[in-house]
Amino acid sequence: MSGPAPARGPREAAASARVIGSTGRKRAGTVLEAEEIDGIVADYVAGHVPDYQMAAWLATVACRGLSTAELVALTRAYAAGGGQLDLSRVDGPVVDKHSTGGVGDTTTLIVVPVVAACGVPVAKMTGRALGFTGGTLDKLESIAGLRTTLPVEEIVPMLTSVGMVLTGQSADLTPGDGATYALRDVTGTVESIPLIAASIISKKVAVRADGLVLDVKTGAGALIQDRARAAELVRTMLGLAAEFGLSARAVLSDMSQPLGPAVGNALEIRQALAVLRGERIPGLWDLCAVVCRLMLQSVDPALTDEQARARIDRVLDDGSAYEMFVRWAVAQGADAAALEAERLPSAGRRLPVTAPESGWVTGIEPRSVGQASLMLGAGRLTYDAPLDHGAGVLLRHRVGDRVGKGDVLAELCYDSGDVARARALLESAFRIGDTAVVAPPAVHEVFAPDARPALVPGAA
Repeated sequence: MSGPAPARGPREAAASARVIGSTGRKRAGTVLEAEEIDGIVADYVAGHVPDYQMAAWLATVACRGLSTAELVALTRAYAAGGGQLDLSRVDGPVVDKHSTGGVGDTTTLIVVPVVAACGVPVAKMTGRALGFTGGTLDKLESIAGLRTTLPVEEIVPMLTSVGMVLTGQSADLTPGDGATYALRDVTGTVESIPLIAASIISKKVAVRADGLVLDVKTGAGALIQDRARAAELVRTMLGLAAEFGLSARAVLSDMSQPLGPAVGNALEIRQALAVLRGERIPGLWDLCAVVCRLMLQSVDPALTDEQARARIDRVLDDGSAYEMFVRWAVAQGADAAALEAERLPSAGRRLPVTAPESGWVTGIEPRSVGQASLMLGAGRLTYDAPLDHGAGVLLRHRVGDRVGKGDVLAELCYDSGDVARARALLESAFRIGDTAVVAPPAVHEVFAPDARPALVPGAA
């Protein structure tokens, strides 16, 4: 995380005075000028503003919200001073996607190679964990040798030669967002609609793909739990994308239970590889299939749903999607033999959590599952904490399943950590009732690009 020691010298003192004054004005309800927002972000990136002052500014924005003009200015400020990918050198249109994250959400690791295997290049800049949700970069670091962050000058050649690129947020791109991203994770501002929107769209402005699909989660395990507010985030991001000339589609997806059965870094890599080999994991694949279809249609609007699904099924069934992932990983430094043998980090211990009674699984609280994984070392309690890439949780049942007393509901996978706390969290996550229930659909709503929604200034 960027952030210097307490400000020293006249330049730092002036920068601190500006951010303190801006925080006070925003707290009082004043609409900030674009130049003021630009200056604050630039000063922080340059190291002239200490973390605690920037955290106060972000918290005030989260509480007061942003006007349309302020949100556009913050998005532009996040991207200012950084590079922009020149995708004109790529043969054909390029598509991008983004998920707001959740528990057991490995969609990026699946849909990017699937769509690339369908012949549509995919450029994806991804990030680390925020809060209790897993970060794609953290998961990818489970693969030995893989370079997870490429310099800007290598991204387009990788995209041209392989057909896909998955890279972390380079300092060359969106430096303002990069500097504040981890700070949001540890300062209670993760769930702010304007800060989420500015962060995501600034990265998309830097990539500027021909098509963009946004996957926004709703439900107990989402950053935005309330469905109405999650839909507001969708409209905010679609409107913001339109302000910058980006063509975007979106899906509102369910996170009322973990998306997939694996929760943890290497565990989720294995889960993604299983899907890429053709296993249609319920819930997880249901969402991935829709996102893949929308990605294909975003650059080929004439493609029917049936035609898109046929292309997707073909690359899964003939192994092309899996081969694409391996080819990309090797191109970014991974050892092919180790990856294909799945020599990934693995926890040495497992502890089962069993059903206390017979009945139907009526609910699985995703935040508790995510927190249990975090307690074992799969996530961060502080921004610079190391990760145990082999740790996590494996779920053996989903909502709607019938279970008997003593059946294994889930397993804790660990070498260390607060196992007692993790077990208590996981036990509390499962609800078992006497009446059968139907699990909610993986996708609640699809937002077409021709809706052209108005930009909505969100507030936390």
